Amino acid sequence: MKKILLLIAFLATSLTYSQKKDFTISGIIKSAEDKEMLESATVHLERLKDSSIVSYTITDAKGDFKIVSNTGDSKLKLVVSFIGFESYSKIIDVKNQNVGTLYLKSANTLDAIVIRSSAPITIKKDTVEFNVKSFKTKADANVEDLLKKLPGVEVDAEGTITVNGKEVNKILVNGKPFFGNDPTITTRNLTKEIIEKIQISDTKTNAQAFAGEDSDGENKTINLTIKKENNKGYFGKVAAGIGTDDRYEYAGLGTRFEQSERIGLLAGGNNINSPGFSFGNQRLRFGGNNRSFGGGQGIITSNNYGVNYINVFKKIFEFSGDYFYKNSESKNTSSNNRETFLSNGESFFRNSNSNSVNESDSHDASIDFEIEIDSTFRIDIESDFNKNLNRNTFNSISESLNNDRTLTNDSETNSVADSDRNQFDNEINFSKRFGSKGAFIRAEVTANFSDNKTDDFVKSETNIYGSNPDQIIRNQYSDGKTEVKEIGSEFTYRLPIMANKLFLDVAYAYGNTKTKTKRSTFDFDQATNDFTSFSTLLSTDFEYLDKTKRPSLELEFKNDKWSASAEIAQVNRTLENVDFLRPETNLVRDFNNLEYGFGVRFRESRSSRYRLRYRFRNNTPSLSQLQPFRDESNPLNIVTGNPSLTPSKTHSLNFGASNFNWQKRTGFWSFANLTFTNDRVVAKTIIDPNSLIRETTYANVDGFYSFRAGGSYSSTKKWEDFGSLRTEFRVFGNYNKNINFNNGIQYSSKTATISPRIGFDFNWDKVLQIRPEYSISFNNNKYDIESFEDRNFVSHDVTIQTATFLPKKLEWRNDINYNYNPNIADGFQKSAWFWNTTLRYSILKDQGAISLKVYDILDQNTNARRVATEDYIQDSSSTVLNQYAMLSFTWKFNSLGSAGKKFEGGNRRRYRG
Repeated sequence: MKKILLLIAFLATSLTYSQKKDFTISGIIKSAEDKEMLESATVHLERLKDSSIVSYTITDAKGDFKIVSNTGDSKLKLVVSFIGFESYSKIIDVKNQNVGTLYLKSANTLDAIVIRSSAPITIKKDTVEFNVKSFKTKADANVEDLLKKLPGVEVDAEGTITVNGKEVNKILVNGKPFFGNDPTITTRNLTKEIIEKIQISDTKTNAQAFAGEDSDGENKTINLTIKKENNKGYFGKVAAGIGTDDRYEYAGLGTRFEQSERIGLLAGGNNINSPGFSFGNQRLRFGGNNRSFGGGQGIITSNNYGVNYINVFKKIFEFSGDYFYKNSESKNTSSNNRETFLSNGESFFRNSNSNSVNESDSHDASIDFEIEIDSTFRIDIESDFNKNLNRNTFNSISESLNNDRTLTNDSETNSVADSDRNQFDNEINFSKRFGSKGAFIRAEVTANFSDNKTDDFVKSETNIYGSNPDQIIRNQYSDGKTEVKEIGSEFTYRLPIMANKLFLDVAYAYGNTKTKTKRSTFDFDQATNDFTSFSTLLSTDFEYLDKTKRPSLELEFKNDKWSASAEIAQVNRTLENVDFLRPETNLVRDFNNLEYGFGVRFRESRSSRYRLRYRFRNNTPSLSQLQPFRDESNPLNIVTGNPSLTPSKTHSLNFGASNFNWQKRTGFWSFANLTFTNDRVVAKTIIDPNSLIRETTYANVDGFYSFRAGGSYSSTKKWEDFGSLRTEFRVFGNYNKNINFNNGIQYSSKTATISPRIGFDFNWDKVLQIRPEYSISFNNNKYDIESFEDRNFVSHDVTIQTATFLPKKLEWRNDINYNYNPNIADGFQKSAWFWNTTLRYSILKDQGAISLKVYDILDQNTNARRVATEDYIQDSSSTVLNQYAMLSFTWKFNSLGSAGKKFEGGNRRRYRG
């Protein structure tokens, strides 16, 4: 029956489409007063009967526009809009024509023009604004479904959003965060009907935006504006599901809007390795979710509860705060078998098995104050608090064998570790603007405090065989405490050299971090029948000071098309360590380094940008790498720091370009990064051939470099009243040279990878969505050491996502993935299929739904895998989530105006491979 309905719908649509007429409309847009050509004016065509959008475009740098489309109508309304100008409209015949030059008159009230504009797209300086009603989606679409319709915007299966290749790292609702930093809570739970505009801009801090500074352009922010009539009331959802193998989930979210005040509540829990906000339509892939609120590996049972509150007081003071409580329990069993290759052509083997149980309770709270004293003075205050209680029970057995497969050592370890960690971070920012030329002063102070208390019980037995046999038995209790106090400040003064164009920034940053670490380890004393015998060997008591001073000068220029900056800074860093147990390891190191860089960005048009950036930086070695302390906590892997290490020196060159052609609905973005590093800090390990005990220290090496490049080209074809087809081709590549040590012998490895990918996104409105994607990866690895073999291999990955919406209330979604990796030894599975499916049926006048989902239909999910590198091959396996089916019920409530009462379908989760 379903196939017959699909065929009838297809034939009807094809007949309608065949009666449509192709046409091209072109012209020029200028201002009426000075006859200036208007770049980025929006030109669109509306139907006369219902004002629906037929097609649209944006004028280029010369004010030219061209609309190529088709319609069955004989007449359409041509509408032109531009910020600061009155809209222009006229009725035109549908035919190929040039409408000539159209003149826009200046508007008296900018805001009124913006609000009344029906343009699908409006460009305001560096912000692109989309009119939601101009983009067709299914009736119950959420924000994520809507974002997929916007030009230049991409949403992957995990919910990650990119705009012309730049990742979106902030999603706001009416300019404010919505439930923390997980954007999928927003995009998958807000419905299209309550949203009026979607604004996309470069990510800036509040202080940067207030002072008029440019951002680095590396990330994007999406702001969702709620319709005025929908900004009072409440909405939310609740869901519960029960499945086979005792699987379950529950979730609930509710938000109340009262003009400037907003309060929200959420709760969720499950034992299917996800945060708990799936709402009955989870699209699980590969057994996990990398935004999990819980912790650990294996099978995770988690519960999560949160509250969020935002309000504005007297238009100058804004408060926002949230609190989350999370608890989880994870259980995992794993095994590893590794063969390690040595520089002399021999190898050794290590086999291990372990079981672990991790229990975690976490409290997270944050508050933000934004105070705008007047139009020139602003204060931002942010405080974050985290408390985490954790218990980990761990048991493992392992053995090592030499090249002749002779047992050289084995060990068994049982431990119970408790930790209590508290983190309190504070930041206050003062920003003051002066005059109208762009001058400002900004002062920022940070004060971060943390402490971590640990209690560990460890019982282990290590046996070393061979010519010098030994046995190490430990039955110990350790009481540890680490306190960190971090105080920092930064002062910036901007001096305008040319008003609002050329600036000199004078800045000074200071940081002081003081760390106290004390770990007292006691051996079990048979005489006292308690842990009373202090172990100096395994105990630590030191104080570490990290002090940084960084004066800098930066020259910055910007106009409508160009943005350029050059910076130079002197970095003075002092590292001081006082060891109260081993005074001979005390050290004081001073580092004085020059850092510099420049950057250029060119905006050829509102839709075309290029950037080039160079940086030279120094990275100071860490305390663990510098401190000459011999760490013997693992008797089979002893680590000693190297106090003579020097900072690594890195030169990096970055290039990027992006463009979206509004006329042809095509776009591309590309990047290239080149990095050279000398004095890079790497581990240097010597392995005893008899006992296979590893002695590790650190060394500086020269000659590391890395080149990464990639790009994407996409095009979209739309058919009126039918659907669209989006095609995208991506390619990424990298070439790296690494310098490392193998059993004390220095060697280099050169790795080259190129990964092209092609994908399609076909949407047949209200009927079908299908997103096939294919990628192939070519890998080449070369080594300058004879004992390592060069490797070349090719891997393939195919993903297909489908959704059908017939009959009307039924939704069927599938996620299918196929992977083939020939870099797997014979006897191991080289290919695998993974398929999840969900059926959902709307009930209760579309305010509720019943869904049935099946995870891993083919029952092929396994975590048995092989990893091959230059100096080892490892086979491993661990606990995974196996096949299950789950029946769920979801109900939505909404009082945000009459438009927002339909049930939201299509909620999808992030998944982890």
